[in-house]
Amino acid sequence: MPLPHLLLAVAVMAVWGTNFVVIAFALEHLPPLLLAALRFTLVFFPLALFIKPPKVAWTNLAAYGVLIGAGQFGLLFLAMKSDITPGLASLVVQSQIFFTIGLSMRTSGERVGLYQWAALALATSGIAIIFVNSGGGATPLGLGLTLLAALCWAGGNITARKAGGAPMLPYIVWSSVFAVPPLVVLALVFEGWPAIEAGLRSADAASWAAVVWQSVGNTLFGYTAWQWLLSRHPAAVVTPMALLVPVFGMSASALVLAEPMPAWKILAAGLVLAGLALNLTWPLLRARR
Repeated sequence: MPLPHLLLAVAVMAVWGTNFVVIAFALEHLPPLLLAALRFTLVFFPLALFIKPPKVAWTNLAAYGVLIGAGQFGLLFLAMKSDITPGLASLVVQSQIFFTIGLSMRTSGERVGLYQWAALALATSGIAIIFVNSGGGATPLGLGLTLLAALCWAGGNITARKAGGAPMLPYIVWSSVFAVPPLVVLALVFEGWPAIEAGLRSADAASWAAVVWQSVGNTLFGYTAWQWLLSRHPAAVVTPMALLVPVFGMSASALVLAEPMPAWKILAAGLVLAGLALNLTWPLLRARR
């Protein structure tokens, strides 16, 4: 991978990792489901005025929008409101890799390799340590919601694969319109109009900047650049870069939000990252042999 492409990949990982701290800032004033609805509204509009819909079935776009919008980010924002720290959220949500493998195996009929079972065992051990120490950064509810968010992310990955290599930017923009209605309905039902109105009134410039960053930086730049890299390099070369997301996420949370980093949290992070690394790099190493 040329150096400019490598730097772009690192930039995407830095944006995705530090975004968990940005989410924490936005949640100080905005209810989580409202925040998710605002994020995807800005992803869709005004770009939809200039970008044509991709040549993909509307049912596919709707499924992706609901899974990623209401599923992944709706649940993740709910968890991060008060039940899991940004650093741990950036780590646990990467379990989507294993959920994606499981769903892919189920749909394709392939068998799980021995190295994948070993990788899953390592990552599960790390998440178990987080669960045991649930008073130190994640409640059982927060951990469960984040794992469900990862499962929805995996479902979105499988749905996007069925889109047949559609251009990512139009795909993200036009699928976002399907994320907004369920998020608005859920926000009205579970958060209520008084909380929504109070959140909108109390939101300061930093909160709105965080919302814009969610849409422009994290979604439009991040996903488009990632797809661009995947279109020019083998997936085995690009995907291991995703290991940097929790590294940036936990580092930013510790530096900016003063999130504690006790020994158990470092051990849990090491086990999860070791599992992710084994799963992502073993096929590449085997191919080189």
